[in-house]
Amino acid sequence: MSEAPEKDQKTEAPTEKRRRDAAEKGDVLQSKELGTALVVLAGAAWLALAGPLFLGTLEVMLSDALTFGAADVRGFDPGSETLRLVGIIIVPLIGLFALTIAAAIGGPAMLGSLGFRSKALSFKGSKLNPLTGIKRIFGMQGLIELVKSLAKVILLGAVGIWLLIDQSRTLMGLTAQEIRPALASLGWTFILAVLVMSLALAAIALIDVPAQIMQRGTRLRMSKQEVKDEHKQTEGSPELKAAVRRRQHEVLRASARAAVAEATVVLTNPTHFAVALRYKPEMDGAPVVVARGRGATAEAIRELAKDHEVPILSYPQLARAVYFTTRTGQVIREDLYLAVATVLAFVFNLDSAVAAGAAQPSVTVPPGARFDEKGRPES
Repeated sequence: MSEAPEKDQKTEAPTEKRRRDAAEKGDVLQSKELGTALVVLAGAAWLALAGPLFLGTLEVMLSDALTFGAADVRGFDPGSETLRLVGIIIVPLIGLFALTIAAAIGGPAMLGSLGFRSKALSFKGSKLNPLTGIKRIFGMQGLIELVKSLAKVILLGAVGIWLLIDQSRTLMGLTAQEIRPALASLGWTFILAVLVMSLALAAIALIDVPAQIMQRGTRLRMSKQEVKDEHKQTEGSPELKAAVRRRQHEVLRASARAAVAEATVVLTNPTHFAVALRYKPEMDGAPVVVARGRGATAEAIRELAKDHEVPILSYPQLARAVYFTTRTGQVIREDLYLAVATVLAFVFNLDSAVAAGAAQPSVTVPPGARFDEKGRPES
């Protein structure tokens, strides 16, 4: 039997995206043994803490139900009497239900699988395929479940036999006791048995949870090709990125590319417009527009600015104002000096501003220099 090609072998650990997608489809980490153990432990805790109280309330309820006088006969109201008797035992039962529900929810919560997933309820035709069901029953997963079931039966059976042997003398001595102490002793023996059984289930769960983690990890393992394809989907293929970069260089002339590299700051819209400004006090009397563009040209300016570590700041209104009032190679308009100077002062002290956690300053564009994306003056 030939082996699968190396690129198709599941040798890579699942990525976070693979785990997230599987969880959305209902493939989550789960352990039936953990859920069962928690519910039984909650029931055993309730028996140990509230069991005697519950038996006491049952005794009171039966005593009240079987005791009546002439007044009870004359004013007999079965509805209110039933509510009164049920109310005596309802509080301990509510505690039992609350504990078991919390335990049932706690299992998935401990495994990080708590939540509703609509995709898990979607129709899957494979579930109706009898061959798939047979394969699941007689496959490796079915064998593992069979071994787990046999181990549970053996372990719980051994614990039960040990308990019977250990408590045999106590149980045999109940016949010589009064009815009330005998029942109390029998009750504590029962509580002990439930506690020991629940601890045995907890031991099984401690083995099952790591096994389920390993099984899910194996089930979600990926091939090298799958990891590569996922990376392309999330990050974009290197070939596509290279093609985009070539297009960006074609859009800008060589002189424009050099000008962007020497720019002081790039103002963006943030996606439609980009304006590269240069201000060097020793050679510029005022800020100069060295490159400007919209659409693909704006994208090329932003990418080149990133490559040359030129600060890129989002000032939509100011970027449009400079774009529609100043051509490449010209000094910006005088009414924009104050707004641009505010931005440049922030850029010149960018390192200290970032270290101090300062936000970029707000600027005010004069009303006469405000334009929309189509170049129409804003009212």
